[in-house]
Amino acid sequence: VAKLGRLSTKDTVLFLCDMQEKFRPNIFQFPNIVSNASRLLQASRILGIPPVLTEQYPKGLGPTVPELGAEDLKAHTKTSFTMMTEEVEKELQALGNPKQAILCGIEAHACIACTTFDLLEKGMEVHIVADAVSSRSQTDRLFALSRLKQSGAYLTTTEGVLLQLVQDAKHPKFKEIQKLLAHPSPDTSLLAFFSAL
Repeated sequence: VAKLGRLSTKDTVLFLCDMQEKFRPNIFQFPNIVSNASRLLQASRILGIPPVLTEQYPKGLGPTVPELGAEDLKAHTKTSFTMMTEEVEKELQALGNPKQAILCGIEAHACIACTTFDLLEKGMEVHIVADAVSSRSQTDRLFALSRLKQSGAYLTTTEGVLLQLVQDAKHPKFKEIQKLLAHPSPDTSLLAFFSAL
């Protein structure tokens, strides 16, 4: 049976990658990327999906930006380009080794790419939220998304994730998720990606 890539609230983890202060002025569409990632974090809390947060060399790149809304999360600090540090591996084991990963943050061609490869090698299904992922350059961002799709990751959107996770307007948490859908996701210039496919 072909893998469908159908998201579920069970056995799923949300990865929030390196959305830090020093990246703010340089990352393409940074405010919109963080806004979408924040909605995913809010949804993960409503639906009971554990989040994992990393920071790349915070001494030099600063803390996670406050608008993500992740102040209550323990940030796993790292210097590697993958989020899959020893600490994060232990956290995943404590969570029972989830089978699906929802991935957002920066940068698409660096830490998002390295994390995706590591997760795929572990046999996890990876869902990259294209409108919650970016790089300094739109070229790097779009080629990274294309490359990661070739490797077997699923590309999706913030709203796509939220609706797939509840699947039915009768879902007990749908009204809370619906509030996160009140305004459409901001345009993060992904249409160029599709014209190139």
